[in-house]
Amino acid sequence: MLTDSLTISHALKAEAQRLGFLACGIAQADFLENEARYLEGWLNKGSQGKMTYMENHFDLRTDPRKLMEGCRSVISVLYNYFPEDSCPLPNEKTKISKYAYGTDYHYVVKDKLRALVSYLESLVGACATRICVDSAPVMDKVWAKRAGLGWIGKHTNLIAKGRGSFFFIGEIITDVILLPDEPTLDYCGRCRRCIDACPTNALQPYEIDASRCISYLTIELKDNIPTEFHAKMDGWIFGCDICQDVCPWNRFSVPHQEPLFKPIEALLHFSEQELTDLSSNQYRKKFKNSPLLRIKREKLLDNILVARNENND
Repeated sequence: MLTDSLTISHALKAEAQRLGFLACGIAQADFLENEARYLEGWLNKGSQGKMTYMENHFDLRTDPRKLMEGCRSVISVLYNYFPEDSCPLPNEKTKISKYAYGTDYHYVVKDKLRALVSYLESLVGACATRICVDSAPVMDKVWAKRAGLGWIGKHTNLIAKGRGSFFFIGEIITDVILLPDEPTLDYCGRCRRCIDACPTNALQPYEIDASRCISYLTIELKDNIPTEFHAKMDGWIFGCDICQDVCPWNRFSVPHQEPLFKPIEALLHFSEQELTDLSSNQYRKKFKNSPLLRIKREKLLDNILVARNENND
């Protein structure tokens, strides 16, 4: 069994690359003091909208050692989802976010992380680990930044130099002591394309009012989209990629090689009339293992209605 943290860290990153991860980095588990102050202020302003779960487990979000006893390291990974082509919905004026074309990333990235955990155990023997892919109160972008995988851009997404931002982030929290990486610099400079392009004015530099974000309005908000936003939805019916699409760093994005992220049949033959006729059970079956199941059939229909009326104005 290996005991040298440098050797283990290098071997782990090599295995992550073999498994198909875009990048892998390591940070020392610690209290996120600055981020805790920022999160508290963000919540106090009500920027989370109706995502009340963001207010829960504040101490766990800001200190992984409270999430898992004995935690010493946070391993962060990036997994590319940038598609070769946009998903061709029958109505060209309606759009869904690129991350939602294929199988739900929770399944795909977790399976990859399980394989990486098995490899870690083969190196060091029995160890405590916890896999996180949006499944625990973990500030994934912060840990990826600390692990040197990129910087948090003005649109509040993680940007990796030379790779862009169309990737998922996952973590392995572990009690294994690993060699931490150095954070990278911020390369946003004077650019504000993401801020200027947002049709709902959800962005300020390095801060988002989630209650105005199109992704929030079409997914997280369980109610119907407020009328004040109807003319600003730009055809999005599930998520939104505007702030990433205009980011100059995404000119470096390359198509993913993950078969499970190819557009599912239900989207390639998407029909508003069929969706209207489906029962809730049929909807769940048709979009099984798809990110679209994050919202109910009725919510998706409402989103489509808003987009259609907007496009007819």
